[in-house]
This record gives sequence, C-alpha cells and structure tokens, in this order.
Amino acid sequence: MQLVQATGLTKTFSGVRAVDDVSLTVARGEVVGFLGPNGAGKSTTMKMLTGFLTPDAGTASIAGEDVFRRPLQARARLGYLPEGAPAYGDMSVGDFLVFIGRMRGLTGVRLDERLAEMVERVNLEGVWNRSIDALSKGFKRRVGIAQALIHDPDVLILDEPTDGLDPNQKHDMRELIRSIAAGKAIVVSTHILEEVEATCSRVVIIAEGRVVADDTPAALLAKASGPSTLRVSVASGAAAAVGPRLKTLRPDAAIEELEPLDGAVRFLLRFGEDAADPAALARDLAAAGIAVEEIGLYRPSLESVFRAVTGTRPH
Repeated sequence: MQLVQATGLTKTFSGVRAVDDVSLTVARGEVVGFLGPNGAGKSTTMKMLTGFLTPDAGTASIAGEDVFRRPLQARARLGYLPEGAPAYGDMSVGDFLVFIGRMRGLTGVRLDERLAEMVERVNLEGVWNRSIDALSKGFKRRVGIAQALIHDPDVLILDEPTDGLDPNQKHDMRELIRSIAAGKAIVVSTHILEEVEATCSRVVIIAEGRVVADDTPAALLAKASGPSTLRVSVASGAAAAVGPRLKTLRPDAAIEELEPLDGAVRFLLRFGEDAADPAALARDLAAAGIAVEEIGLYRPSLESVFRAVTGTRPH
C-alpha cells in the first residue's frame, strides 16, 4: 500500500512557480530521501504533503486519507518534524510530550507506554524535567523527533532530522529511523548525503520545483558511473599539459576536468561502451613524460549524482 500518494502538486508564490507538477509515492517500509538545492521546492512540497499549505493544483493522501478534504484524519496518521522543530519553550520536555500525546488522543496506560518508549528510543531521560528553552539545539531536535513519533504514526515526514546533532547522536538517529522503517513510510529531507546513503531505500531529487531523479541510491550511482569511466589525478603544475594530451591519447573518451583536490588536478574520462584500461593509460602518460599521482576506475558519490542532475551542491 502506498501510504504517501501525491499527484501533480503545484504551488506558485507571487508569480514564481515554487513547486511544479510534483508527484510522489512512498510505500510502507520505504525510507525516501527528499533532496534538492536551496529554493528547489522541498519545504513547500513537504508542507503541502502535511496539509500546512494548500496547493494550487494536485492531490495528496496520507494512509488513504485525503490531506485537503479530510485533514484531521490524515494528520492523525502522520508524524511531522518541521524545520526548526518549534515547541513551547517554557514547558519541560516531559510536560510538552504529555501535552502532545493528549492532543494526539493518547490517555492512561497507552500514553504512559508511549512516553516511556520516547524516553528510551530518543534518549531523553537526562533532560525530562528541563525546560525546552534550556536545551541544546541537538536535544531540541530530539524532542521534535519524539513529538512526531509519540502517537506511532504510519507516516513520518522529517525535515533535517539530524540538524544540530553531534556524530554519535546522528548515528543514534539513523539507527532509530532504520529500526522503525519496516512498519512506516518515511520521507527524510536532508542535505547530508551520507545520511541518505546510510538510511534511505530510495532517493527523490527536486530542482526548480520539479522532480529530476527518483531511484534507489545504488541505481543512481550505477547510472552516474556509466559503463566505463577512469579518474586521473596529476600534480597541479602538469594540468595544462595533461588536458590536451589526454584528448590526443584517448580521442574516443569524453574528458571532464574536476575541481582540484589537495593540490592535484583530476580528470574524468568516459569511454561509452568500451572497456577502460587504467594500466594502458598510465603507460601512455608516462611515455609522454606526464607523472600521474593516481589513476583508476571512477566510483561516483551521491554528491556527484546530485550535482549532475541539479547543477549544484546539496543545501
């Protein structure tokens, strides 16, 4: 069952099309990384999915409930962590989560069980009686996660869930997401691509308000690597000579110069369907008097995929 179903979502602000015909589905058991550069329409899309914004066109449902025609029923099946994780700062963590639990219809033993689970899963015991305003950014984020989870929703929509967390806390948050993923549909908006690779079963990339990629991380990486690509690194002083020489030695390859890294200039050679031979290319460059620092088959990163489809870095 598709627990998240959005079709043709469109939103315009002051004549600017922020979201343009975006469709998205998320099934139970899926963790979808929702990526895009600043201004791409991520937050606007998530606000429409959660019913906080009404689209100019399109439909959305959460666990079969229409977000705009039956908003209360849809939100009852949804947990949402918005950007900034707003909360009542003068309340203690415990009082705030009791309040949210009751607002979500939890009472008695069931409320106590869910509060105890939030203490354990999100590690809030040490700050339970502290006011939210007195917490670090990382603990405020944890409280935000707890309020999204407390009613055990079918769908979770998380905007930058590890923002402000230290490396250990980020690891714990990823483990939490993985541990609950089987029974839920989860959408994670983040700019941390290692987080996507660690937790997400699918990646949706949006740019200029439109979906430009939708696939598993492995499939996106496989498409980016192409059938045969070599990466060549040379000392920066040799860069001027290497580019033309590579074109002479390998006229069959598409050659791209990458950004310098650690004083070395790097080139990608894409060979289409032909097999790439790093040893042969190394011999040819050596014979031409060009010292190579490193040469080998290219393994793309998710960042390189992101940059290829959006023309920019993640934000």
